[in-house]
Amino acid sequence: MGSNHAARIRSTEKAIMRLRTIGLISTLVLGLLAGPLPAEAQQTVKVPRIGYLADSRGTREEAFRQGLREFGYTEGQNIVIEWRFGRKNAPKLAAELVRANVDLIVTRGTRATRAAQKATSTIPIVMAGVGNAVSRGFVASLAKPGGNITGLTTRSPDLADKRLELLKELLPNISRVALLRNASRKGTEEHLREAEVAARKLGLQLQSLEVRQPEDIETAFRAAEKGRAEALIVVAAGFTVAQRDRIISLAAQKRLPIIASSDSYVRAGGLMSYSTDRSEQQRRAATYVDKILKGARPDELPVERAKAFELIVNLKAAKKIDITIPPSVLYRANKVIR
Repeated sequence: MGSNHAARIRSTEKAIMRLRTIGLISTLVLGLLAGPLPAEAQQTVKVPRIGYLADSRGTREEAFRQGLREFGYTEGQNIVIEWRFGRKNAPKLAAELVRANVDLIVTRGTRATRAAQKATSTIPIVMAGVGNAVSRGFVASLAKPGGNITGLTTRSPDLADKRLELLKELLPNISRVALLRNASRKGTEEHLREAEVAARKLGLQLQSLEVRQPEDIETAFRAAEKGRAEALIVVAAGFTVAQRDRIISLAAQKRLPIIASSDSYVRAGGLMSYSTDRSEQQRRAATYVDKILKGARPDELPVERAKAFELIVNLKAAKKIDITIPPSVLYRANKVIR
C-alpha cells in the first residue's frame, strides 16, 4: 500500500508539472502576440537621402560633413549623401538627383544652384554659399526667400570696407585704387557700388575697370596705369577667374598690389585675398539641412549673410613687387603663404 501511495504522489507531481509547462507556453505565446513584431517585420525607419551638387570636388566637403555630425548625422549610417560634381553637366546631374527622389539638394556655387532651380520647384534647395541670391533670382529677398530655395550668401557689405582698409594699412599713403570686374556678370555691379561707398569713407578715389573678353585685360591695365592706380581690387567671378593667371602676371609686371575676392588668387600667386570663409559656410549649411529634415519649409528660413571671413597673404608675391606686409596684417591673416 505504501508503494501504491508513493506512485500516486509521483503521478500527481508529473501532472502538475505538465500543467505548469502548458501555462508557461501559453503565457509566452500570448506575450509574443501582444508585444512588438520582430525587427524585420517592423516598419523600416526612413534614412534621409540628400543630394550635393557642385562644380568640382574640393576640400570643403569635409566641412559640410563636420556640420552634419554636429547635428548627429553620420554619412553611411543615418544619412545618405548623393554626391554630384561637374561644371558643364550640372543640369544633367541636377536632374539625376531629382530622379533619385532626394529629400533636399545642397548646392555649392551659382551654376549648381541655377541647375537645381531649373530641375525642381518642389524639392528644397540649400545654397551653401552663393553671391547675390536676390539679383540672380534664386530668392525673393534674404528675409523671405519665398520659394523652395534658402541657405547662405557669400555677400556682406563689410567686405568692400575691409579690402580697402587692408590696402590702406599696406600702403598708408595710397590715394587711388582700381577695381577690376567682369562686366558680363550682373552681380559684380554690387561689388562696385559697395566699393565706391567704402572708398568715399576712406577718402580714396576708385577707378572701375570693366572686362568681358581676354583682350580687355591689357586694356584695363593700361587704363589703371593712366589713372595712376596704386593698388587693384579683383572681383573674382566667371571670366576674371578663368583669366586669373594673366591678371596676376600683369599686376606683378606693373608692380601693382592685388587684393582679390577669392583665395584662389593668392594660391595662384596673387598678393592678398579677403573673402567669405567658404568652409565655414559649408559647415553652416548643415543647420539648414537639419531644420528642413525636421519639417521646416525653405520659404520660412531666411537666407544667412556671411559672418566668417578669412584673410590670406602671399609673402612670395610681396617679395616680387618689393612690398613689405605690416606685422599687424600678418597677425590677422588666417593663412600666410611663405
